[in-house]
Amino acid sequence: MTQEAQAEKFEISSPDISPNEKISNKHIFAGFGCSGDNISPELGWRNAPAGTKSFAVTAYDPDAPTGSGWWHWVVFNIPAETTRLPANAGNLTSGLAPAGSVQSMTDYGEPGYGGPCPPQGHKPHRYQFTVWALKVDKLPLDAKTPGAMVGYYLNQNVIGKATLTGLYGR
Repeated sequence: MTQEAQAEKFEISSPDISPNEKISNKHIFAGFGCSGDNISPELGWRNAPAGTKSFAVTAYDPDAPTGSGWWHWVVFNIPAETTRLPANAGNLTSGLAPAGSVQSMTDYGEPGYGGPCPPQGHKPHRYQFTVWALKVDKLPLDAKTPGAMVGYYLNQNVIGKATLTGLYGR
């Protein structure tokens, strides 16, 4: 098979976050002892798998000292023609999230973006921004659904995913 005939890799990128580099204060949570701007980063993706009917985007910290990680952002029912989320789309009052998408509960106890804020003195945590290509048009969930439940539905319906990891410690 020639290289041209091979499918291109599903990828996520951001002008705001470099892979495995420190996340800037612009995207850090404002609260819990952190004093960031809490602006969700711009994210873009390309080469979604064939058959993608919708997308979801999550931001997750697997290093949080909870035993189950920490959900920082959960967005689903993103239309299949969408290829990016602009900066600050995680602000529920910004109007920047795609029409029809749902932002559900984070582990901060509310929907929308909640930036990194690891405990003081921890080594840098990994913040995984993942775009999920799904085989369904919509997940049967709403804005009150916890991240772990959304994660269950995502894993049941995923046909591809791409992850960008940023770091933050304090």
